[in-house]
Amino acid sequence: MADKKKRTNVFAKLFKYLRECVGELKKITWPTFSQTTKNFGVVLLVIIAASILIFALDKGLYALLSLIMKLGQG
Repeated sequence: MADKKKRTNVFAKLFKYLRECVGELKKITWPTFSQTTKNFGVVLLVIIAASILIFALDKGLYALLSLIMKLGQG
């Protein structure tokens, strides 16, 4: 008898959880197309700026290393 009560209790909890999930999903506000494109533009600009910075550092440090190597050879 206790086993049957326990099983229905598990299903009741599962259905309650699923109902709460659906309720939370209804509260979501999705961004508009203009917000999405604006955010995409910001992300793209940050990626490009970081890439340029890393490229400049790489080239500068390579040039510095080449200069040190030439001075070390004589």
